Amino acid sequence: MTFYDVTVPISNAMITWPSDPAVSITGTSLISRGDFCNLSELKIGSHCGTHIDAPSHFLENGRTIDQLALENLIGEATVFEFKNKENIDVSDIKQLRFDNVKRVLFKTVNSSYWKFSTFKKDFVYLTKDAAQYLVDKGIRLVGVDYLSVEKFESQLAETHHTLLRNDVIILEGLDLSNVERGRYELIALPLKIKDGDGSPARVVLKST
Repeated sequence: MTFYDVTVPISNAMITWPSDPAVSITGTSLISRGDFCNLSELKIGSHCGTHIDAPSHFLENGRTIDQLALENLIGEATVFEFKNKENIDVSDIKQLRFDNVKRVLFKTVNSSYWKFSTFKKDFVYLTKDAAQYLVDKGIRLVGVDYLSVEKFESQLAETHHTLLRNDVIILEGLDLSNVERGRYELIALPLKIKDGDGSPARVVLKST
């Protein structure tokens, strides 16, 4: 049995979405300066690093992060890999087999972008039609390996809306660099933030 931690570490130097709050981790109590213990203050956006989008991220009355069903966040998932793609379109999705698949993770060149210190605008994204096809196939969770499932600077956020209005959980910011395509056991747990629109998550894959 092998475990793969596909979570991007949260740090002051991490890449964030350009309009999101920067990460700030400050030691407010330090043993090294004579304090009783180490204690830090964390300032982060709800969608920093590896995180989960709740429907309420884009839908006024959508389900919040603390209302997500655990059975959709834990269970068998399939990693599909796409190479040399600008986007993942419905024609790409139709080539895949979804027999008994409820959770999909897409590995692309995006996973290599985490080594850069600046945000990459030309990341691989999922098109609206591809998202609708996944909905029609009964997929309950979609994971991608950069900070958004959506094309950068999309004005309508159609991919997000297509998935979230159908209660499909969006898992963004994965690092799948060390994971081969295939089936795994997924554990993706966000912080239980009351009425939250999203949350950072620790995400682990276990070989089956």
